[in-house]
Amino acid sequence: MIDLHYWPTPNGHKITIALEEMGLPYTIHRVDIGKGDQFKLEFLKIAPNNRMPAIVDHAPADGGTAIDVFESGAILQYLAEKTGKFLPQDVRGRFEVMKWLFWQMGGLGPMAGQSNHFNVYAKEKLPYAMERYAKETGRLFGVLNKRLSDRRFVAGDYSIADMAIYPWTLAWTNHGLDINDFPHLKRWQDVIAARPAVVRAYALAGERKPMTEEERKVLFGQDASTVKP
Repeated sequence: MIDLHYWPTPNGHKITIALEEMGLPYTIHRVDIGKGDQFKLEFLKIAPNNRMPAIVDHAPADGGTAIDVFESGAILQYLAEKTGKFLPQDVRGRFEVMKWLFWQMGGLGPMAGQSNHFNVYAKEKLPYAMERYAKETGRLFGVLNKRLSDRRFVAGDYSIADMAIYPWTLAWTNHGLDINDFPHLKRWQDVIAARPAVVRAYALAGERKPMTEEERKVLFGQDASTVKP
């Protein structure tokens, strides 16, 4: 059994998609990041960066004690290696997937996240920041659209790279983008959205309520003092 510490964000959706696709038994433990659940000591023991998602695998492949993993990309790799699914075994196929997984982790996720912050959540509207991150997100959408122009999925067969990237492409309106400008990306989105495991994963999310002022302070008021010993 796997314990999944989760909240319905793009990074959280990556892991529910993977667990559903891989058919692994798991239990969800909701980490309400607006209420500060990510700072509870029991969560910090497995996720010292006070960010979800994180997992605890009570039945690891080596038969030893439970393994905990934080960082969504590392979790996807761990689950793929555990099951032997959605990550090729040959070196060329494997690193084709890993390249695009890291592309999401280092590029699309951070840029789309900042664009979303400055365009949606920031009280003070800063035109330079809004334009900077929206343009970069648009560029990354263009990279992905070009990549998908001659293939069904980003790295050959459907893989953990697709699972990682997909949730970060859904809020395109927040970046001032029109998904119809990216027809290959849109086709790919539609294919993934129709997968039964993806439907099940998103059904777990529940309804998201508007952010309160107190939740805003918890999410956007963190600094070094937040993680002092």
